[in-house]
Amino acid sequence: MNSNRKFRVGVLGSGKGSNFVAIAEACAAGIIPCEVGLVLSDVAEAGILEHARQRGLVAEYLSPGKFRTKLDEETEATYVARLRLAEVDLIVLAGFMRILKAGFLNAFPGRIVNIHPALLPAFPGLESWTQALDYGAKVAGCTVHFVDAGTDTGPIIGQAVVPVLDDDTPATLHERIQQAERRLYPAVVGAIAEGRITINGRRTAWRK
Repeated sequence: MNSNRKFRVGVLGSGKGSNFVAIAEACAAGIIPCEVGLVLSDVAEAGILEHARQRGLVAEYLSPGKFRTKLDEETEATYVARLRLAEVDLIVLAGFMRILKAGFLNAFPGRIVNIHPALLPAFPGLESWTQALDYGAKVAGCTVHFVDAGTDTGPIIGQAVVPVLDDDTPATLHERIQQAERRLYPAVVGAIAEGRITINGRRTAWRK
């Protein structure tokens, strides 16, 4: 990273972008020593793009290609090229609904993070808050992890616990998990930028 500029984050998202907003606001307020260099989405009308543009950030829609759940090789190469051109130091997945394959992962080894609305390794996959309720779990939460070739299987960086209340519905539990996400994700990104996260195999350490 060039020492003359801030640690630069590239964000990929497919939806409303609430976690992106939390990170962007933390950057703007100087809470974390980062700047958002680029926001990309596979959905032309995604709220995350509008949030980015309102903040004067570079925000682009890139066609996802021919597959429904992943990027095809040509599209993947386009995403990689745009992120490299923006000279990002870390790629943050904020509700990006595409599986990243080997070509993308190899282009940014150890530099891609994701947040999942469960206490991994419990309840990977979709609608994990509903999975937790259906299972009868007494606690739920969220996990920030490095991204690998599996689904929600990368090394865990940080977690936040949310109690499951007796009268919770999937909607109320999900909302409280999202509140925890908006606190945890910027904190993790800031810690990575400051070099306070180390990784040894599957184990990570977060120096406070």
